[in-house]
Parts: sequence; C-alpha cells; structure tokens
Amino acid sequence: MKVMIVLENIVMDGVKRASTVLGNDLVKHYDVSFYSLADAPAYFELDAPLLIAPRPTDPKLLNFFGSDPYTHYRDQINDLIMTIRDQHFQAVILPAGLTTSFAPLIKQALPDVNLIGWMHNNYATYMEDYYVQMQAEFEGGLQAVDTLVTLTESDLNSYKRFNPNTVKIYNPLTLNPTGEANLDAHRIAFTGRIAIAHKGIDFLLEAAASLPDDWQIAIAGSGTDEDMKNFYDLIDYFHVADKLIYQGPLKDQALRDHYRNASIFVSTSRWEGMPLVIGEAMASGLPIVAMENTGSREYLGNNDYGLLTKAQDVPDFVDNLKKMMSQPALRHHYAHQSLERASHFSPETIVSQWMPIIEHQPTRVSVTG
Repeated sequence: MKVMIVLENIVMDGVKRASTVLGNDLVKHYDVSFYSLADAPAYFELDAPLLIAPRPTDPKLLNFFGSDPYTHYRDQINDLIMTIRDQHFQAVILPAGLTTSFAPLIKQALPDVNLIGWMHNNYATYMEDYYVQMQAEFEGGLQAVDTLVTLTESDLNSYKRFNPNTVKIYNPLTLNPTGEANLDAHRIAFTGRIAIAHKGIDFLLEAAASLPDDWQIAIAGSGTDEDMKNFYDLIDYFHVADKLIYQGPLKDQALRDHYRNASIFVSTSRWEGMPLVIGEAMASGLPIVAMENTGSREYLGNNDYGLLTKAQDVPDFVDNLKKMMSQPALRHHYAHQSLERASHFSPETIVSQWMPIIEHQPTRVSVTG
C-alpha cells in the first residue's frame, strides 16, 4: 500500500520530527514517501524517499500562518494532486493545519484517496492563533478528511465537532528508552525551540534566578534571530548567565547525552499539543516538572507521572522544582514513573493504532470548495 506524508518542509520542528519518526516506523508495513512543499535539506534522517514539489515554496518559510492558502499555494496543491494521482498513492497523511486545509481540493479531485488530518497542537492555538487568518479553509479541511488524528483528550473532544471520525493517538517515542539519566547530577535539562512566548523561555529564565548556586539548567534548542536576541536580553535582565549551559540545537547522540547528564527535565510552555521532548526525557528516565497546558497534562495526569505546576505561574513552578531538587527519593520515584509512561508510546503500539486508519476505505462523497 502506498502512503504519502505531506509536510511544508523538514526543518527542526516538532511537527516534522513526529511525522518523520512515524513515517520511518510505517516503512516496515507500507510503501511510504515523504512529500515536501519546499526544496530544502531534511534536518531529520529519513528511511523513505523524499519527493519535492515540482514548483516548491520558499525554503526559508518555516510555517505558513497567513490568509488565503488556496491562492498562495495554488501551484503546490495542483502539483500535489497530480503526484498523488500519477504515483497511485492510496493514503495521504496531512500533518497540521496548512496541509489539512488542502483536503477539500484533494478530495474533490481524488475522492477515493484516504485522507488523514493530524493535529499536532492544541485546538485553541490552531483556531485562535496559528490559523485564525485561514479559519474557513482550516475548518473545511477538518471536515473533508476521512479521519482526524489528535494527541490529547482535550483536543479529541474539541475537534470532534468538525469530524465524527476523530481519534486520539499519541506520538511515537523519538528516542529509544534507556533510563540512563544521572539522578545525582545538579543539572536540569530543557529542550525546545527558543520561541520565547510559545516555550515560555521568559518563565524558564525567571525561574533560573531562583536556583541554588550549585545547580544549572542545560538548554538544547535554537530560534529565529529575533528570538535569540530576546533570549540573550532576558538572560541579562534576570542575571542568570552563570545558571545556564546553552548548547544550541542537538540531535542523535548529543541529544541523548543532554538527557543522560541531567537529573530533572523541565517544561515551561504556554501551550503545546503533546510535546515530543517530554516523551524523550521520560524515555531517558528523567523526572519531569512542567507548567500545565493541555499537552503536559496529558503526559503527567494529576501528578501521576511528574509534577504538574500551575499554568504560567513561576513561583509555583519554582516551588515544585525545588521540591524535586531537594528530594533524591522523589526524583527516583518520578524517574520510574517516567519510564512507565514512556512505554505507552512505543513505536509498535503507535503504529498498530495507525494501521486501521491508513487501511480505511473512504466513502465516496461529494465535496465542494
């Protein structure tokens, strides 16, 4: 069976990371191809062919959050439909909002192709922020796909209003579980793009000012020029240069070492779908302290698998972080809980949930748009 995964590009980004990991796992069962709207090098390793749009988009555009996508991407949509038809793809996975918005046009041209929308961020962020300028096209895509995949219980309930064939499937682990974290180290790991508002970098750096002198936060990630300037300005503002180890973007063994050398993992995001980095940290046996959003709550429950702190509340975050720092027994307890939770995201488990959706035979319907 021929399966295509359509991406805007394959840069360092959570959507692209999750999509490439899933595609690489699906290769064992299907004839998989990745399809990129932009002609740019793939940041992540691919175990399946990469098809580039014949008329590619700007490779410097990381994600499209503008208006009128059907005009902006007219050539790319036509080329995508032609490729699906000519190369006889039977199932097409459309991650995030832009590619999902293409679904009505693909379905109109190719009604027998099984279309799967895959929502990577939470409902409110997509509806009220990222895709607010193209909400009509986005909602049309949600309705036109044969199945809509979400990551959390909250998003499952929200997206169901657009498509009754909405399901929840977690992202697969992006690192193999090792449990190698050094729980005696006085180092805290943070992984994520240096996207100040989204990842709560301002909260992280404010919290760093409260760390004891013998503890540091190791940060893995990078950002736009503007965000990096703000990052360094915030470091100066909070006087925390001596509390940080900034490592830039990491992958493969360097990323594993980043987790292995820490004793706690933290997340301060204002919003998330279901952040891959928490799963990576759990697989490394790190106890988690995370500010609440729909994604972190799905991972941690009611402090079942880590300490969930109040949303966007730095004092509460610091109190819980200090509790984890000061109690080795608590770190060991939540390290065990992390490994238990990581087992829920094994590639075998996740692929087995995707297979019935991929092999679903769509009902022929009339779609306008």
